Amino acid sequence: MTAPVNPALFKPLKLKDLTLPNRVVVSPMCMYSAQNGLPNEFHLVHLGQFALGGAGLILTEATAVTAEGRISPDDLGLWDDQQMIQFGHITDFVHRHGSKIGVQLAHAGRKASTYAPWKGKGWLPEAEGGWIALGPDGNAYHELLGVPRMMSVDDIRATVAAFADAARRAQMAGFDAVELHAAHGYLLHQFLSPLSNTRTDDYGGPFEHRVRFLLEVVQAVHEVWPRHLPIFVRVSATDWAEGGWDLEQTTRLAALLRQEGVEVLDVSTGGLTPAQQIEVGPLYQTPFAAHIKAAVPELRIMTVGMIDTPEQAEQVMQSGQADLVAVGRAMLRDPHWTQRAARTLGLKPTLPDAYTRAGW
Repeated sequence: MTAPVNPALFKPLKLKDLTLPNRVVVSPMCMYSAQNGLPNEFHLVHLGQFALGGAGLILTEATAVTAEGRISPDDLGLWDDQQMIQFGHITDFVHRHGSKIGVQLAHAGRKASTYAPWKGKGWLPEAEGGWIALGPDGNAYHELLGVPRMMSVDDIRATVAAFADAARRAQMAGFDAVELHAAHGYLLHQFLSPLSNTRTDDYGGPFEHRVRFLLEVVQAVHEVWPRHLPIFVRVSATDWAEGGWDLEQTTRLAALLRQEGVEVLDVSTGGLTPAQQIEVGPLYQTPFAAHIKAAVPELRIMTVGMIDTPEQAEQVMQSGQADLVAVGRAMLRDPHWTQRAARTLGLKPTLPDAYTRAGW
């Protein structure tokens, strides 16, 4: 495409009192590089490089609100104050270099207690540091994973409180936004989908019951999170499986989330069931984002999924399909993707002073 005169990708975006310098977001990507949930030098360098590279907003990987909510023992967490303090070093660095940073708060539910991808496959036994996972019911995600313990109402209430406690720590750690992870087959998504939620109480069955847990989490986080800063929610718009969570239900949920004060819906897909049949290709998830944006125009929408080039990202923005573009694997290949995108789209990239000699 010919470079536009005023690239939409580089227009600032105001979300409540938070102004993003551009529409490029570093997508949450699990790194499996923590111990006891603590951020370390790896996370400072990993996340900090995207600030040096000019990203408007950086989102951390799925950060567990409880120890048993981790996908693996190598995941980040925000269930105690020491984790909060360590995160503060990262947010300070990102802010010094002109970017904003948000934390994705998560609970893995029945997909918890697994090996990091390069360490093994499937459920991590208790003898090796694993634990019994929690879920909406007693059905496992896959035969290689452990059978979860069905959550009681008290477990649900405790988890709602854990999300709120983690959000409170996120604010003290200096994060600019929180994103609640209700996608990719993790706990909040598990409650949404009829394929993983066979409960018969107030948290299962009809749509209104299946969305209750997520709405309670949003309400609890809203009570403790600063009103001048945005809350994001990531959803899977479809399970890509018959009888599962789908776009129609996601659109209904989007309207409810906006009523609860959610500012941005981060629209992904899949991850709930091994039976999913995904039609993968460039921008394959963007039509779901566009549908929701048209149906709930008051809600800001972020799209993600195989958005690799600046031209693709700008196409999404110019067409009005989304308000933000999340880039994942392409950022791992090139942490300066945002600056390269600016040059590709006809702008002079914004560089840290120490990098100006590069002559962009």
